[in-house]
Amino acid sequence: MIPMVNLKAQYSEIQDEILSGFTETLDNCAFILGPNVQAFEKEAAHYLGVKHAIGCASGTDALHLALRAVGIGPGDEVITSAFTFIATAEAIKYVGATPVFVDVDPGTFNITPENILKAITPKTKAVMPVHLFGQPADLYAIKAICEKHDLKLIEDCAQSFGATVSSQQTGSFGDAAGFSFFPSKNLGCFGDGGLVVTNCDDTAAKIKQYRNHGSDVRYYHDVVGYNSRLDELQAVVLRAKLKRIDQYNSARRHAAHLYSELMADLPLTTPYEDGVGVHVYHQYTLLCDRRDEVMKALQDKQIGCAVYYPVPLHQQNVFKDECEGLSLPVTESIAAHCFSLPICANLSDETVKQIVSVIRTALSD
Repeated sequence: MIPMVNLKAQYSEIQDEILSGFTETLDNCAFILGPNVQAFEKEAAHYLGVKHAIGCASGTDALHLALRAVGIGPGDEVITSAFTFIATAEAIKYVGATPVFVDVDPGTFNITPENILKAITPKTKAVMPVHLFGQPADLYAIKAICEKHDLKLIEDCAQSFGATVSSQQTGSFGDAAGFSFFPSKNLGCFGDGGLVVTNCDDTAAKIKQYRNHGSDVRYYHDVVGYNSRLDELQAVVLRAKLKRIDQYNSARRHAAHLYSELMADLPLTTPYEDGVGVHVYHQYTLLCDRRDEVMKALQDKQIGCAVYYPVPLHQQNVFKDECEGLSLPVTESIAAHCFSLPICANLSDETVKQIVSVIRTALSD
């Protein structure tokens, strides 16, 4: 069997370091916002080139905290993508704002500056681009729009840890950004975990307060906050993996490029790289008119494959009423034709060739 992500192989390489960190943490009994969380926050901030990195309980929480901290609330509109995981829109709803879904670029699958401009209204207060599947959005153009129209820029970096635009890390362009450490992510822990980053001192102070029950000083509460703290044991895992993130991302890119090279002559569309942003391939996602046939062939050989995402957000039941009549043709076409192949740092060339061979046979029938 070939899984989508081989977490077991990755763990075996760093097992001793992680178990040693677990043992030290258990001996010290410092489980909440302890030394590993503090160290990871500093190390992540340094890696990402930001002033502040604040650990929290999940990537969804990271986006929620970021939006609240920059002042987005009821009556506000936030422009974002409909082709993403629902957490993007959930975070917007959590603060009482309205997600405004716009169409995406057919190559990068990310929202475009042109579509953002068309969607701006007097109620628009923020833009939340998603760096989908590890491909950075057009950040320079999007940031210019936000500056011109006095909009907050909140980056959804749940899938893009280590991705860059002109050597600058995603997450470092906007007013704030949220990262996810779900186990399958490029930088993943052994459960849920997230990170909010910002270069603004005031925003960082608010996020730290919100994540800890609205408290700066124990048992003194200035606002209604949340219980959203990164776990100390998860920080041990993340510190071990952060040291290797460039290596992991490089290996993902190698596997992705090999896939694309081997399938260049097949009747399908391989992932696009725009040459500006460095794609880190959280997912390797193709477009194919014969998707169901190919996926069945892969499944018959016990090769992992999946559709991210079969139903765009504007067509989900939860948004059905407020998005009635909304047509996003590019998003809808991608959702009808996309599927993803196994991708991870431990994917060997031989395994890639084996997977491509199954796809080639399926498409030759």
